[in-house]
Amino acid sequence: MQAIPMAVTDDVGWLASVEEAIDAVFRPAAEIFSTVVFFPITIGDVSFPAVVAWLIAAGVIISIYLGLIQFRGLKVSYEVVRGRYSAHHDPGEVPHFQALTSALSGTVGLGNIAGVGAAMALGGPGATFWMILAGLLGMATKFAECTLGVKYREVHEDGTVTGGPFKYLPIAFKKFGKWPGKVLTGIFAVSILIFGVAGGNMFQANQTFAQMRNVTGGDEGLLGSAGAALVFGLILATLVAAVILGGMKSIGATTSRLVPAMAAVYVIACLFVIFVNIGQVPAAFNAIITGAFNPAGMAGGLVGVMIVGFQRAAFSNEAGLGSAAIAHSTVKTRRPVSEGFVAMFEPLVDTVVICTMTALAIVIAGAPSLQSGIDQVQAGEGAPDGVILTSDAFATVLPWFPVVLAVAVALFAFSTLITWSYYGLKAWEYLFGRSKASEISYKCVFLFFTVVGTVLTFTQVLNFADAALFICAFVNLLGVYMLLPVIKREMKAYLAERKCGDLHKLGAAEADEVGTHRA
Repeated sequence: MQAIPMAVTDDVGWLASVEEAIDAVFRPAAEIFSTVVFFPITIGDVSFPAVVAWLIAAGVIISIYLGLIQFRGLKVSYEVVRGRYSAHHDPGEVPHFQALTSALSGTVGLGNIAGVGAAMALGGPGATFWMILAGLLGMATKFAECTLGVKYREVHEDGTVTGGPFKYLPIAFKKFGKWPGKVLTGIFAVSILIFGVAGGNMFQANQTFAQMRNVTGGDEGLLGSAGAALVFGLILATLVAAVILGGMKSIGATTSRLVPAMAAVYVIACLFVIFVNIGQVPAAFNAIITGAFNPAGMAGGLVGVMIVGFQRAAFSNEAGLGSAAIAHSTVKTRRPVSEGFVAMFEPLVDTVVICTMTALAIVIAGAPSLQSGIDQVQAGEGAPDGVILTSDAFATVLPWFPVVLAVAVALFAFSTLITWSYYGLKAWEYLFGRSKASEISYKCVFLFFTVVGTVLTFTQVLNFADAALFICAFVNLLGVYMLLPVIKREMKAYLAERKCGDLHKLGAAEADEVGTHRA
């Protein structure tokens, strides 16, 4: 998920007045809502949002209940992603790999680049250790919610799918009665829709324009003139429309190319920085381990550094929020738990790999900038811009990389935007019904706000949307807890079939029927 800092806006005349008026209306609601959702828990001198404790506790509980499936199930995950047990005519819309990349495109982005830098300034290198641990716990949470997302999905007559929390939450809450389940699921849907239109759309559009304007010379460049934001917004909306009008199959096809390419470029750049400074790697790991358990000079000591790492991971990979289960539910499969195994790769790639690579590059090559950022935090001046910390680290080895980084951020934002358009659509369908007219209406609204996002910032609206997204965690995880026995039964049956070879035989038999078995 993307961190929400102050975005860039084209403050010209009446547009600024419109933005200020709308922000003034939203400010009271945003402040109250954020206070409730991010209610602080205080341990010693450290305060952190209760939602972070809720997410981490879920990772621990689910990991234990499922027997640390995130470690013993990785080989199975790899086999399923490769399509070893799949057949072309399995019900669903997209293959396992495309479902994975679609969900990843909603989480991998600015938070992995800017968020990690800011977290390290707040918690020092040691925050990386706790970030990795939280990512590993999040793998179990993703396994659980995405298994449920597929198990209770609905495959429509036209082959499209509606799944995720919109389908399994009513099942989980039915013991409370019909209306409590509808209300809780409705709260989840409204929250997803609000964030989809604002945080997953307007903010991403705004950041895409901001990054491209910076690359082309800032205020003095090609996109620095008055009206450039509007023109850019219209072009961006056209590109988004070309993808999302084709539905999940089009989104999956796009993200299956875009996400691996972006991630590969970024990880290769990180590795290049690390290898150039290979002699400093042992010292970097020492700083991370030492800082995790003996964080000298960091605010809050051990607990403070732990919380910073946990919070960064929780806010980055969205494990427990239920959003990813919407994308994963579209997968082509006859066995719901198979996609649970695939979903475990999300926190692994997003947090354990990409966030860790970013942290290592900053510790190894960007030490002066990192120390300056830590000093800034300790002086009470707030966290520095995380993008700058990351950019400075890369620039020590690749002077031209800040330009590539800016383009990568823009592409990450675009991929997030198209994925959240789908999440918002499913929330819209739950609230207003499923029909062609309803779908077209939603997409027109979404594309309109894509254009608006490049022109205006709406800071308070974004704050409100950020809080709305995390309301999903309380509702979604409550439902997941109630259905844990179902998940465990599915998991045990699937692993037993695999062990005795029945899964492979069945997959091969199905594939022979149409001649499309994927080796």
